Amino acid sequence: MARSSSAAAINGVIPQENGILQSNFSSEASQATMYGPPSLSEAADAAAGSAVPPPSSSSSSSSPPSSSASAFCPITPSSRHIVERQPRLLNFRVEYRQRSVELVLEEGNTVGEIKQILETELGVPVSKMQLKGWKSGDVSDSTVLRSLHLPKNNSLYVLTPDIAPTASTSKNSALQDSLNQNFLLVISHREAQRDYNLNFPGSRTIQEVKRNISDLTNIPVRHQQWEGWPASASDDSMTLALSGISYPCHHLSVCRRSSPANAQEPTEECADVHMISDSEGDDYEDASEFGVDDSEMFGVGSSSCRKSPMMPENSENETDALIHFTSEFSSRYGETHPMFFIGSLEAASQEAFHGKARDRKLLAIYLHNDDSVLSNVFCSQMMCADSIVSYLSQNFITWAWDVTKEANKSRLLTMCTRHFGSVVTQTIRTYKTDQFPLLLIVMGKRTSNEVLNVIQGNTTVDELMMRLMGAMEIFTAQQQEDIKDEDEREAREMVKREQDEAYRLSLEADRKKREAQEREEAEQFRLEQMRKEQEEEKEAIRLSLEQALPPEPDEESGEQISKLRIRTPSGEFLERRFLGSCKLQVLFDFVASKGYPFEEFKLLTTFPRRNITQLDPGSTLLEAKLFPQETLFLEAKE
Repeated sequence: MARSSSAAAINGVIPQENGILQSNFSSEASQATMYGPPSLSEAADAAAGSAVPPPSSSSSSSSPPSSSASAFCPITPSSRHIVERQPRLLNFRVEYRQRSVELVLEEGNTVGEIKQILETELGVPVSKMQLKGWKSGDVSDSTVLRSLHLPKNNSLYVLTPDIAPTASTSKNSALQDSLNQNFLLVISHREAQRDYNLNFPGSRTIQEVKRNISDLTNIPVRHQQWEGWPASASDDSMTLALSGISYPCHHLSVCRRSSPANAQEPTEECADVHMISDSEGDDYEDASEFGVDDSEMFGVGSSSCRKSPMMPENSENETDALIHFTSEFSSRYGETHPMFFIGSLEAASQEAFHGKARDRKLLAIYLHNDDSVLSNVFCSQMMCADSIVSYLSQNFITWAWDVTKEANKSRLLTMCTRHFGSVVTQTIRTYKTDQFPLLLIVMGKRTSNEVLNVIQGNTTVDELMMRLMGAMEIFTAQQQEDIKDEDEREAREMVKREQDEAYRLSLEADRKKREAQEREEAEQFRLEQMRKEQEEEKEAIRLSLEQALPPEPDEESGEQISKLRIRTPSGEFLERRFLGSCKLQVLFDFVASKGYPFEEFKLLTTFPRRNITQLDPGSTLLEAKLFPQETLFLEAKE
């Protein structure tokens, strides 16, 4: 019963007069080929037939209220159950060169199925077809239409870069160029006496422009009354490129429609059309489909009440909150957006400010507020613009926070006070809700961080880019000074390191030299000791041999005496008398007692040359034929 009452209230409040220019999309779509499962279409027709009697052929021309009632009929309890089971149908107008194809598909279909239908209609292979115009950017063929959250009426266009255009398709080239152009719409809000300068691509539809204006002015699309649209812009699903507006700039004005009686038919002499949006049915369908209550559908409150929060109110840590923020931002505005830093504000500051001077970047802090009417346009038109996304990605660390909830705002102010001081915190406090979103540009300095710029939500892409570039110029000048100081400091440190290394190497060389000298002295001392010991040992042996020698016999003794004369290597001669019966060992001991040991020297005769040391030491001098006298000489053994 509550839902039936809501539906009845909707029928009683929504205006239904002849002064509204209805979109030609729905009427043309009914005449075009409709694609989709026949059983579902028949079920939808049966459901519509059971709920509302079909209007007569003359009702559309002679009875406008009947036409409005058929467009927005009451839902009875008996028919409501049937209608709710029907799948939602989406209308598509696809433009390709000089052709336009209108399709009606269920939201359960995929993008690839649309391409297959277009392949049959246009004769263009799917492999060479690029389907453009999606609000969320390029999508894959497997994407289900339901996941894109599309409005009921959609405008797309086909590009075939691999198929060369012929002479007959020269107009299509101009169309593609216009679809890629950016149109500046200067829209005057008459009640607020305020102008909005908005940039839109040529592929954007009139309906999308009106929805963005709804977010800015808080005027629901169905209550908007426009001036300045050309006569050719009679269909809200038409793209700006085909609407006939002036390029590069076109002026429009919008106001809230006061009452249904004030809406009048445009005259033929007037070149501009006073357009009043005809999307009551679409708005109702979207609202009921997603379970929105009556107050939301009538535009009470901001558009944010229909969205899930950008950031949970009581997140355990900043990282989880930012992961949720990034996911929600992508689901609302598409995947083309700045790469938000996932982490705390302190970590983002460290990443931006505390690396090498050449690697430092500016910190861009994006503060979102769903209660501001500027948030939707700023995010979709500014933050998601390719030029802004590219510039932020290259030169900034972008950190985001949602201040819609008071708890999250207090948490942000605490973080800003800790990292940037109370001045920044007080600055954020001074901004009102309708001035959000804000983009704070922060530059790191040696002693403190400085906020270079605070960019409010009421800006344009060009102005935003100019302010970002201005902040970048200031940062670049400071960065060059920091790089110079850092290079000089590194040069000084390098010289100091080189000096320290040279000093260390010098100390090491001195230490090694000292150690080598000590080792050499120790070796010399050891060798000297060994030499002394050997000499002492030799001297002791010599003395013992000298003492063991038998006494030298007298010449006048009656025994056989052999007189031997021995020449040493130094040229001196040793002379001594021996008994003929003495052993050769006595001769060898005598020579050794004079410093010529048997192991090192050999004793030779002059002629014939004989090596006496090779004879048996036990033989006598007589047996060795060293009698009565002989001259011998000593020679060192090899």
